[in-house]
Amino acid sequence: MKGNLSYSEQTELVQRSSWELLSKVPEVTIFFWIIKVLCTTVGETFADFLNLNLGFGLMNTTIIIGVAFFIVLYLQFRVNKYVPGIYWLTVVLISVFGTLVTDNMTDNMGIRLEVSTIIFSVLLGLTFLFWYLSEKTLSIHSIYSKKREVFYWLTILFTFALGTAVGDLYSEQLGFGYLKTGLTVIVIIACIFLLWKMKLNGILAFWIAYILTRPLGASLGDYLSQPKANGGLGLGTTVTSVIFIVAILAIIMYLAVSKIDITAKNETVVKNGNKKNVLVQTIVVLCMFLVLGVGSYIWRSNQIASQSDSSQTTIAGQLSDFINIENDILKSINSNEFSTAKKIADDLEHQWDTQEPRLRAIDGNTWTEIDGTIDVVLASVRSSNPDANKCKSALTNSLSVINSANK
Repeated sequence: MKGNLSYSEQTELVQRSSWELLSKVPEVTIFFWIIKVLCTTVGETFADFLNLNLGFGLMNTTIIIGVAFFIVLYLQFRVNKYVPGIYWLTVVLISVFGTLVTDNMTDNMGIRLEVSTIIFSVLLGLTFLFWYLSEKTLSIHSIYSKKREVFYWLTILFTFALGTAVGDLYSEQLGFGYLKTGLTVIVIIACIFLLWKMKLNGILAFWIAYILTRPLGASLGDYLSQPKANGGLGLGTTVTSVIFIVAILAIIMYLAVSKIDITAKNETVVKNGNKKNVLVQTIVVLCMFLVLGVGSYIWRSNQIASQSDSSQTTIAGQLSDFINIENDILKSINSNEFSTAKKIADDLEHQWDTQEPRLRAIDGNTWTEIDGTIDVVLASVRSSNPDANKCKSALTNSLSVINSANK
């Protein structure tokens, strides 16, 4: 699927001088999509690795990745042509940074995923709008100027942030799970591919697929890295990140040598006569996604609500299992049995995520507060070099909050 034109569009080839033909992005080949999914997966697992395994915490991880991202983005703007290593490193870092932006909004700022989804949808839509009004095209094969490149990377950032919000909303908050969410996204992408074959506008199809590969990669990363008790394969964030980073490097080296993803020295331009058709297609597709997305959200929310006691207005009395689990972790820490503590922490995360849809539906504010303390517990216990005092402090604080909410 290429992000340029559909079969129905009449085109003309515009020859440009050599300096104009140095596109800053790669040709959309099968390798483009493979690396895109791999980068997305790394964005999910590497952020968790820094945040939880190394114990940096969400804010410090965001700062570190943010600095690295802007340095590499500066290099990307400095080069005057597509350089595989720099371009894909930028994509990897922007995927991690976009993930962390959404995570910070959810965990540190208490913004609900529904709100984050709306915010990033609007920002993405406005970026597309201003990009088109300014440049009269959204094709990635037209990234020949700094202005277009700014629009391009803003779009990429918002697609990752939006994909994170949507993926977390459906896989975690609504309880669909990693595997079901991933399979659902695959089916939707397959439908978009078929529609593209049936003359859906190529640029529209490209950006839809680009957005959808974010929750696909995130679901794949979570499925591979999460413990088996959580519905994953139990590879862990470290192993999963290493596997995918090695795969990304191997493909980048191949592309750098083969140069098969260098864009052709022609730009395809859409004639004005097709604008109405593209606009109609865009409106229809957006309406379809809106109906399906909102419809499934309402259906699942009602299903969760029906499983809960309608008279229940607090989560008091429903947190005893989590108190017991955290006390078990504390006992292991006091005995310096950190490996045991980490295993129990996996169980804590699984149980908490499993109960999220029901508990959050009853009292979202209290759930968010407890979720924040549990995140700190998981980060401290799972650190590569766990500090007993930090673990005890995190557990004491979390137990205090949970006990208070359970009364």
